[in-house]
Amino acid sequence: MDRLIIKGEADLRGSISIKGSKNSALPIMVSSLLSFNTLRLKNLPKLDDINNMSKLLRSYGAIIKCRKDNLEINCEKIINKEANYDIVRKMRASILILGPLLARFGEAKISLPGGCAIGTRPIDIHLEGLKKLGANFVVENGYVIGQVRERLIGNQITLPFPSVGATENIMMAATIAKGKTIIENAAKEPEISDLASCLNKMGARIKIEKNGMIKIIGVTKLTKANHKIMSDRIVAGTYVIAAVMLNKNFEVKEIESKHLKALTSSLKHMGANLKIRKNSIQILKSTNLNGIKIQTAPYPGFPTDLQAQIMALMSLANGNSQIKENIFENRFMHVPELNRLGAKIKVKKDIAYISGNRRLKGAQVMASDLRASVSLVLAALSAEGQSVINRVYHLDRGYEKIENTLGKLGPSIKREKI
Repeated sequence: MDRLIIKGEADLRGSISIKGSKNSALPIMVSSLLSFNTLRLKNLPKLDDINNMSKLLRSYGAIIKCRKDNLEINCEKIINKEANYDIVRKMRASILILGPLLARFGEAKISLPGGCAIGTRPIDIHLEGLKKLGANFVVENGYVIGQVRERLIGNQITLPFPSVGATENIMMAATIAKGKTIIENAAKEPEISDLASCLNKMGARIKIEKNGMIKIIGVTKLTKANHKIMSDRIVAGTYVIAAVMLNKNFEVKEIESKHLKALTSSLKHMGANLKIRKNSIQILKSTNLNGIKIQTAPYPGFPTDLQAQIMALMSLANGNSQIKENIFENRFMHVPELNRLGAKIKVKKDIAYISGNRRLKGAQVMASDLRASVSLVLAALSAEGQSVINRVYHLDRGYEKIENTLGKLGPSIKREKI
């Protein structure tokens, strides 16, 4: 197991170019299961979750070739319909395999997935949506077993909550189902549009309306395609927050800044000095930051995946702040660790109350999930003295060797095995 040793009061200089989105890459990799032809992907991040998804697809018989940040996937000869438990338990996104397998083969068996421990995150919405397309399920001995009598049939589906994963699963399954599928109250995240774009390049017929409704006309087969993964808006947002916390002139490049509007609006409201262009955000030194109230919400609202990071920033701002978490019921696990670094945060049910004007000081802390991990990194960089962050395997699922990425830009971050 690894840990990070971080020197506080860090410098940050220059700029960073953001690589491909993990949350976009994973479902797009899974979509290769729908086709007999090769899918070529560019701009993939080098992350544990990407490696695990490659292992999972290979366990089904996929042939995968990797070169730098490019991936070539061919799923012509699938030899297995059961997901490997040792891989599935590490990664929540493995549930996305369910829809494509049912659509192509009429059967699937997958272990209940793992991932970050930030709430129950039930898969009921996935299963109910796929049932509307004609699938039947039993859950037994820790496995979801699905079957289809003949072929999935298009239907009108209204999601009870705009779940990103459920939207992706249903959309992929409907791509080669018979007839027309309409998904109402679908997730509107940019990653949904990126998946639809890739599927359409493969020959799918998917249209996302302005109101977010997704219309899919099923096709009988998909063709080979090339696709570049969109940039990671959560990683971009993390580094924007880092620069604001350290009060340094810095630039985050190769992004779609419109995807970060909820964050940049909140930061400007706090007093951050930002210059926003179409494909970059420039952070300039600010004289004063003030506390604000925010609440997480599905896109285009404030992303839950940036909640922990902005909480660390709020600890440094003048006055008090408040965060209401509306997506996951257990996503304040980073609070005790931030408090160990000198923050003063209290949680009551789904609301965190953050006292500002804190002087953070180095300490030993422990990561509990992916985004909690990086919030501790940001706090440690801003603190006085040295901090040690344990259990950073969570961090490696979403941030590409952060000690190297940030280490080139000023901060002193060392990785140690323990």
